[in-house]
Amino acid sequence: MASLNLGILAHVDAGKTTLTEQLLHAAGVIDDVGRVDAGTTTTDSLELERQRGITIKSAVASFVVDGVTVNLVDTPGHSDFIAEVERVLGVLDGAILVVSAVEGVQSQTLLLFRALRGLRIPTVFFLNKLDRTGADVDRTLDAIRERLEANLVPLGVPSSVGTPEVAVGPPDLSDRAQADAAVEVLAANDDDLLHRVVDETPLSTHELWKILVDQTANLLVQPVFFGAALPGIGVGDLLDWTPHLLPRSSGDAAGDASGTVFKIERGPNREKIALVRVFSGTLRTRDRIPIGDEVNTVTAIDVFEHGTTTRRSQARAGDIAKVHGLNGARIGTTFGDTERTETGDHVFSPPTLETAVVARHPQDKRAVFEALTELAEQDPLINLRQDDARQELFLSLYGEVQQEVIAQTLAVDYDLEIDFRPTTPVCIERPNTTGSAIETIPRSRTTDRPFLATIGLTVEPLPPGSGVDFELDVGIKTIPIHVFDSVDVFRTVMHQAVTDTLRQGLRGWQVTDCKVTMTDCDYQAPPRRWPGTTLSDYRELTPLVLMAALKQAGTTVCEPLLDVRLEFPEDLLGDILALLNELDAQPGQPTRHGPVWILKATIRAARLHDLQSRLPDMTRGEGVVESAFAGYQPVRGTPPSRPRTDRNPLDRIDYLRRTVGT
Repeated sequence: MASLNLGILAHVDAGKTTLTEQLLHAAGVIDDVGRVDAGTTTTDSLELERQRGITIKSAVASFVVDGVTVNLVDTPGHSDFIAEVERVLGVLDGAILVVSAVEGVQSQTLLLFRALRGLRIPTVFFLNKLDRTGADVDRTLDAIRERLEANLVPLGVPSSVGTPEVAVGPPDLSDRAQADAAVEVLAANDDDLLHRVVDETPLSTHELWKILVDQTANLLVQPVFFGAALPGIGVGDLLDWTPHLLPRSSGDAAGDASGTVFKIERGPNREKIALVRVFSGTLRTRDRIPIGDEVNTVTAIDVFEHGTTTRRSQARAGDIAKVHGLNGARIGTTFGDTERTETGDHVFSPPTLETAVVARHPQDKRAVFEALTELAEQDPLINLRQDDARQELFLSLYGEVQQEVIAQTLAVDYDLEIDFRPTTPVCIERPNTTGSAIETIPRSRTTDRPFLATIGLTVEPLPPGSGVDFELDVGIKTIPIHVFDSVDVFRTVMHQAVTDTLRQGLRGWQVTDCKVTMTDCDYQAPPRRWPGTTLSDYRELTPLVLMAALKQAGTTVCEPLLDVRLEFPEDLLGDILALLNELDAQPGQPTRHGPVWILKATIRAARLHDLQSRLPDMTRGEGVVESAFAGYQPVRGTPPSRPRTDRNPLDRIDYLRRTVGT
């Protein structure tokens, strides 16, 4: 049976989870439609989700439509949980992006569509809340075209919009008006179709449908459906059409399995369960899966089907399954050989805030660390760090809601109480110029030169947004193949050692936007000096050499910036501009939309909380602020430092003491 792994995404409160409930009901998976406000929805199964009325963790539900197995993945809409969305995107065949016809395009909508387009995930839109006062179809469609630069093909005809009597005529490409509207958009991407239109050559409904499907799959157009999720209007059309509009899984079930882990759960006994998308081949119970330096054995497989999971002996290409036994798995772990399993760079910005976590009861310190370690396993971007000297734990966060959820999770699931120190921005470091360093093999191991390896490294700056690049520029004869098996393995080990070292730069912040080149390499082979050079010699010497090169280059500490979009009453423009000036923000040109002003600005992440806390009182509760990551800028004045949590390769004596005990 064909399968479609379908994500459903939206800005918070656009009606995504309600739409998911209606789709499951229309597909016959559930008998009664749950409500978010009552905490009875199917995919929001966590107690915290039911209490707060928001989706925190992604959830999968499966059903069949016209012979197609649809694995529907519900994702969080709140920006604090964008990392959960990111993990899902890599396993999708297509997506439904929900937009409220009342609120229109919001900050998260823009970020999500950019990510979907960047990952080449075909997308359909669902315009929701057409029954609400203030709903405006034309305004919302224009905003999607303008702000998202989407090429929309409306399917269906809404009427009585903005009233409880709203109705949506079905999508019908045999209808002249709908067909003409579709052809106008499709012809812009198809010269043959354009010539047929000019020549007035007849076009069958079947031909038009095929062109629409092809252009949707190639991201040239995005079909739009209309409805109101709460009363279920338009849901049937979305359910019937989407599995035929979006491309289905294309992997071959023959051969060895390949796939990726996109979520980690814990079972009743705290055992690890990996949610896996199988891209090709067949994964079977008792299969041995290489993960890092270990081999894990699959002990059980639960495949999503018909609204639940069913224990199966195998999961085939296109399936999403809960896999037991992958104890070494992490978010992003891949296995097998397929391009789809490449994890690549993050598609959303990293967290911009950091906070220290303190156990309310000192005797719980160890338990808090172990609990947070489990949570970091499920959400790697919280970047759990431990400062051994200060006995403190640090977490990276997207916002205060995420912080509150972590505290509640520890209290409810682990019976632990914690407090947070005030949040601080998470900065980065960028190299100022090129720096180089080299350390050669000593004639004999000594307390100050215990590593039998030669490593030379050069660090050079790259343009902002480049990340970290690593390159080998050494002869193959200088690489100890007897230790690393191949040049590729050596490159991988060195790349990882460089990446790990750059997590903390000269002032403790992650170093990025640079290229590291290995320029010198040598080793000591046995039996001249047994056991000769080992893998650990390279891993443990790399931080010393790389930090010496970075010290020569110097770094600039940069703080995160945010783009904000403010909406406020027309009589408060002067007050808002004064506030932005006080907060050292850079405003753009304000635009009037009826009785309100829209103003975009760039602000330091450290000042966003001040803006959010002061805006409600200043605007009589009518002000709205949306924010999105906008990059980094050099810190003015004295750059902040962050306490180190590594073995401190900037201090050679201390590093050697911690590493080899000398």
